[in-house]
Amino acid sequence: MPGNYSPTDPLPLFYREYGYPNSSSPPLVLIHGLFGCGTNWHSLATRQLQIMAENRRILVPDLRNHGQSSHHGTMTYEAMAADLAALLDQLGIAQVDLVGHSLGGKAAMVLALQWPQRVRTLVVEDIAPVTYSVRFQGVFAAMHDLDLGDLTSRKDAERRLAGGIPNPSMRGLILQNLRKTETGWNWRINLAAISGAMDNLRRFPDCGDHYFDGPTYFVHGEHSDYVSRGQLPQILALFPQAQIKAIPNAGHWIHADQLEAFAQVLRELIPT
Repeated sequence: MPGNYSPTDPLPLFYREYGYPNSSSPPLVLIHGLFGCGTNWHSLATRQLQIMAENRRILVPDLRNHGQSSHHGTMTYEAMAADLAALLDQLGIAQVDLVGHSLGGKAAMVLALQWPQRVRTLVVEDIAPVTYSVRFQGVFAAMHDLDLGDLTSRKDAERRLAGGIPNPSMRGLILQNLRKTETGWNWRINLAAISGAMDNLRRFPDCGDHYFDGPTYFVHGEHSDYVSRGQLPQILALFPQAQIKAIPNAGHWIHADQLEAFAQVLRELIPT
């Protein structure tokens, strides 16, 4: 069913596909987080196919301004959700099981709220529909300050970024966005649009009286501070069937910290 793609026309999204295109089950859609792209889900997608008892189709899109998808000056959750709804229309998909991490989790929530008939099961990885404190200022500053013109190698970039991005895992994620073309080094993400939108992206948009009453699971890392039971009133107001589940020994990137545990949780939560 086509959606109302206000406030902007949707952008075409690059996506990867795993599994069985002719599966009778709704496809599983995995949506990456900030600074990420679809390749971040490769290990989970392949493991998920191994442990699922039935044939399954898995779609892994790159969000706007990320990965190989189109760039645009508008960077809002409403626009990201509209892009995803348009991708489902493009592929002739009526309903999906939806998993979103962090920034992608908020986009997934907005999609479920705006077009609830398109989502059978919603799994939100380590994010909630609330406003967060300002984060990633140092990361954005280090990326803006990196002189791409005299960069000699990816190793050179890692050395220069180390001061502003001391966490090796975060630095590795950022370096995945650095690419060398015939014209030199550049950022694959739309750095200007994303960094300029961060004050709004740390919030959750007002979706009016919309709510999603399908099965919803907020899965968070035991060592992460993004999701807490104190947020339950805000969560249940929008997702009345929501449940919260913690994954032991995991931080914000659960699917990287505890791949097998997260894959098994998805197998339990998402119906065949």
